[in-house]
Amino acid sequence: MKASEGRVGRVFVLRLEDGDIVPDCIERFAEEKGISVGHVILVGGIGGGEVVVGPRRSDEMPPEPMLLPVDGAHEVAGVGVLAPGQDGRPVLHIHAALGRAGKTTTGCLRPGVSAWLVAEAIIYEILGASASRVRDAASGFDLLHVEPKDPEAGR
Repeated sequence: MKASEGRVGRVFVLRLEDGDIVPDCIERFAEEKGISVGHVILVGGIGGGEVVVGPRRSDEMPPEPMLLPVDGAHEVAGVGVLAPGQDGRPVLHIHAALGRAGKTTTGCLRPGVSAWLVAEAIIYEILGASASRVRDAASGFDLLHVEPKDPEAGR
């Protein structure tokens, strides 16, 4: 395990509206506000897009994602991490549980997942933590990379 200590900076409350593309909207807001590293909580409705529900085969690299379509309005509760990608722009990795008619799908929200009616997000900015997304050659994923810092530095 690797860790980087930080502290909570600004806190933002967002209302995403019907049809807003969830990951894109949150990443764009983070970039506009200069949020480099953050924590995201999401609740509300999801109306369309696709969710990654795991690799097709766990023993293959790079993994082939299993995608399920979101067909119709679903309730959503999700949590994610914002960290800068290789170009320095914020990238959101968010997993969520989506429920409809007594059934739940849990997975990674992909670009293209849209809000239904309204989705609400809280973004907690994390200051002082060293984190970024770095391409992993074996998996093809942009994985979170953290650099430990002296916990006394910056206090």
